[in-house]
Amino acid sequence: MDYDDFGENLKRLRKGQNLTQKELGAKVGLSKAVVSKYENGLGFPSFDVLVQLARYFGVTTDYLLGVARGKTVDVSGLTDTQIDAIHRLIAEFHRANSQ
Repeated sequence: MDYDDFGENLKRLRKGQNLTQKELGAKVGLSKAVVSKYENGLGFPSFDVLVQLARYFGVTTDYLLGVARGKTVDVSGLTDTQIDAIHRLIAEFHRANSQ
């Protein structure tokens, strides 16, 4: 397991939501020091904490660990029409990025 991938991914997700280490810690029941330790590759969370972080950010544990590069989108609770609209939007972004 590469601590660097996990720490970098955690930091990127945290900053993407404009959270400080302290704010993220408060949301998931960790101290600022523990979040800092994870982000700097000086420690690794337990399985339960890893799952909790993945759920909080809406990503897979594989994404957090650096095993998978793609993120997932939680569409539970949406209608089929709404899910289709999201798929069309994602496809449009892919087309625009490949030009």
